[in-house]
Amino acid sequence: MKLPVYMDYHATTPVDPRVVEAMLPYFTENFGNPASRQHRFGWITEEAVESARTTTAKLIGAEPKEIIFTSGATESNNLAIKGIGEAWKQKGTHIVTVQTEHKSVLDVCKKMEKMGFQVTYIPVDEYGLIDPDRLRNAITPKTILVSIMTANNEIGTIQNITEIGKICHEQGVFFHTDASQAIGKLPINVKEMNIDLMSFTAHKIYGPKGIGALYVRNSNPKVRIAMQMEGGGHERGMRSGTLNVPGIIGFAKALELCCKSMDEESKRLSSYRDKMIAAFSTQLDAVHLNGHPTMRLPNNLNVSFAHVENDALMMSMKDVAVSTGSACSTANPEPSHVLKSLRFPPERLHSAIRFGLGRFTTEEEVDYVINRVVESVKKLRELSPAYQSRMAGHVAAVSN
Repeated sequence: MKLPVYMDYHATTPVDPRVVEAMLPYFTENFGNPASRQHRFGWITEEAVESARTTTAKLIGAEPKEIIFTSGATESNNLAIKGIGEAWKQKGTHIVTVQTEHKSVLDVCKKMEKMGFQVTYIPVDEYGLIDPDRLRNAITPKTILVSIMTANNEIGTIQNITEIGKICHEQGVFFHTDASQAIGKLPINVKEMNIDLMSFTAHKIYGPKGIGALYVRNSNPKVRIAMQMEGGGHERGMRSGTLNVPGIIGFAKALELCCKSMDEESKRLSSYRDKMIAAFSTQLDAVHLNGHPTMRLPNNLNVSFAHVENDALMMSMKDVAVSTGSACSTANPEPSHVLKSLRFPPERLHSAIRFGLGRFTTEEEVDYVINRVVESVKKLRELSPAYQSRMAGHVAAVSN
C-alpha cells in the first residue's frame, strides 16, 4: 500500500489508464480541428467527436444533438442558469434553487439577483433533503427555472429528482440539475427523470479535467438557452470555441467505463463506507453521520467527531487525503454552507470530515484509514478540555 492514501474522490479523480489510452491519438496523430471541414484531418476528429457525443447521450437517455460540450460543470451550470434567464426573461424573472447547492449554482444565482431576477433558496431538512411541497409552493407564475443538484457533493444526500422534475413540468417550469457527483454512480435517464438541463463533468468519473457537458432537452418541452460565449457558433450556437477533442474522447470513454461497472462498484464502495462508519461508531463515542443514512452516494461518508476540530484531525494524519467540504470553497475559513443549512450546532460544523471513496480505493486502505482516524481522534480528545469535562461528567453520572 502506498502513502498517502487518497480519500478525496469527490474533489477529483485520477484519470483511468484506459481513458488515457483512448485520448492519446488525438494529441498527436489525429490532431485536426473538427471545425476544419475542408480536409481529412478535420473529418477524422469531427467523426470522433460525434461518436463520443452519441456515446455520452446514449448513456444518459438523451439524443446526440442534446449534448453541448463545455469546459466543466461550473461552465455548464453558468450556461444553463444564465442561458435560461436571458432567453426567457420576457416570460418571467424568478428562479428557484436550494440552500445546499454547489457554489457554481449559488454564486450564479447571486449574480442573477443583481441583474434583476428574484431567487428563492429552499431550505432542507436535517438530512439535506428538500420537501416537495416547499418546492411546489415556491413556484410562481413568474418562475422560469428550478435548479436542484442530484446528489450533494459534501454530504452525499440524493434528492428525488424524478419527483422534482415532475413538479416542475406540471407547473410549466424548466428543471436543471447539477449531476456532477451522481453521474457514473447512479443510473440516470434524463427523459424518465423529467430533466430539462443537466450539468456533468469528466474529472469526477476518472476522466480528464477541463471537459464537461450540458444536456439541453430538444423536445417535450424544447429548451432554448442564450449563448454566453460569443464567437464561431460552435455546439449548435450554444457554446463557441474550438472543441477539446482529446478531452471529449476521454469524457465519453470515462462515462462508458463507469456505467459498465456501476452496479458492482456501488456495492463495493458502499460496503467500504458502511465498514468505516460502523468502525468509527464502535470504537469511538460521539460520532455523528452527516447526510441521509440511506439516500446517499455509495462512496460518500461525512462524519463529525465531537470535540475534535476537523483541521486538527487532518493535520494529525497527513498520510490520509480527506477534506472538510467542497474543493471549490477551501479558501473560505468559515464552516461549510451545506452543513450550516442543516442547522447543526457549531461544534458539529467544525468537526466534520468528508471521506470520498473511489475506483482505486482498496480494503487495505480503508482499514488503514479507520485505524489512523480512531488513533488520531483519541489523541486529540485527550487534549480537549471540553471532551475531558464531558467524560468526567459521564463517569460521575454513572457512579451516582
